[in-house]
Amino acid sequence: MAFPLRLFLVTALAMTAFAANSVLARLAMATGEAGPWSFTLIRLVSGAVVLALIVSPRRAITSGSWASGAALLLYAAAFSLAYLTLATGTGALILFAIVQITMIGWGILQGERLAAARWAGLALALGGLVWLLLPGLEAPPLIGALLMGAAGIGWGIYSLRGRGADQPTVLTAGNFARASVLAIVIAGPALLLSGEAAPSIEGIVYALASGAITSALGYAIWYAALRDLSASLAAIAQLTVPAIAAIGGMVFLSEPLTLRFVIATGLILGGVALASFARRRSPN
Repeated sequence: MAFPLRLFLVTALAMTAFAANSVLARLAMATGEAGPWSFTLIRLVSGAVVLALIVSPRRAITSGSWASGAALLLYAAAFSLAYLTLATGTGALILFAIVQITMIGWGILQGERLAAARWAGLALALGGLVWLLLPGLEAPPLIGALLMGAAGIGWGIYSLRGRGADQPTVLTAGNFARASVLAIVIAGPALLLSGEAAPSIEGIVYALASGAITSALGYAIWYAALRDLSASLAAIAQLTVPAIAAIGGMVFLSEPLTLRFVIATGLILGGVALASFARRRSPN
């Protein structure tokens, strides 16, 4: 197989895996096959086990940090809770937007000087997010949107902490291991206090697939692809995730495609693309 075609297929597989996390979480929450805390716990623990097997348990245990593990847990728990009410594509779009806004916002706080085009891109993305959340019949539930916003902040922090890592898969394995420990400590009391029912066999399968396959293997595949992708191509690839998630929601959950979602998607993804490319063209 020619190298460009293989790279395209590997990248497409990784983006599909990331989008599948939204589909699997929404499937579990919408059908009641698993609750958010049991889903989160199973997802993180199974992901930690698979990643430890990929990089070796010793390397997983000795890498990562508790701060990154806590950010990962914030993302995973808020992500699951948000999908109690959010549609698949809407949740993925809010997550994507907040992650990017968090990372750009951190750069601004650190004194990064933005090109005019990048400011325009950020304003466009924020405008798309506001449009998506405006009150109306098609507006997503506010609590779900806020929870997914918290998930986006958690993932943004996690991404910022791991930016430029020499061995990202090893680092991810260590962070998953620490997030799993924190999840065991927190999810037990949360399960009791929430009165969440035990997951069904289908719910366990959804959570295991999200952790072991679409998270652990998805990240490993993505990091392998990143070695051969330019920054611009990597950014373009990630723009596809909310759209793939929305298609998954329509196919597996019969979720409708609304005009509000289409407009918001265009504004947010267009704004992020503009901000990303402006940043890479601008001088340091």
